Amino acid sequence: MSEKKNNGGSTIIKDALILFAIALVLSAILGFTNELTKDRIAEQKVLQKERAYAEVFPELNGGSIKNTDELTAIVEDSFAILGLSSDTNITEGSTINDILEVTDTAGNTIGYVVNVTNSKGYGGAIEMAVGMDTDLNITGLSIISNSETAGLGANCTKDTWRAQFNGKTIPITYSKTGAVGANEIDAISSSTFTTKAVVWGVNSALYVIQMGVKK
Repeated sequence: MSEKKNNGGSTIIKDALILFAIALVLSAILGFTNELTKDRIAEQKVLQKERAYAEVFPELNGGSIKNTDELTAIVEDSFAILGLSSDTNITEGSTINDILEVTDTAGNTIGYVVNVTNSKGYGGAIEMAVGMDTDLNITGLSIISNSETAGLGANCTKDTWRAQFNGKTIPITYSKTGAVGANEIDAISSSTFTTKAVVWGVNSALYVIQMGVKK
């Protein structure tokens, strides 16, 4: 009887060791795969942002979109700049990630592109690129990443909805019953949280340029 128990115990230990070995092999494979793909994923993210930046300023016409030391400093001070406003429709939940200068072929500044993330979406953070001319009129809006509900909040990526922002300036508001104001947009149906997050992000982008660059 004792011999059978010992054999059973040995079998359990043997099976556990096999499972442990399999887990180690799978972990090694996953780690190796991650090493192979992480650079490619990072490269794709950079390309995605570059496409978004070009998309929000369609009048580039051979000009360039670039970082400057001045704009990098404004990004670093952006939290404090946003704090200057008491209007939560401008500052609520927004983080400025990047600011770029748009220049024409002669090197003249014709606008800005701001990468901003708002954390107040229904599904979490929404990262977007906002293009604007030097008069703070929006030239384009692109949603870089979001986790909103398909068929509802995810409709923020639709061209027809994003196009509403073009030509508008700060402060942008939204309406659930039909936009009537010059700087008002139609909310996404049944997606108030998503609408707010995008509007807040866009207003934050405009406000940082208004207060940090155009002051």
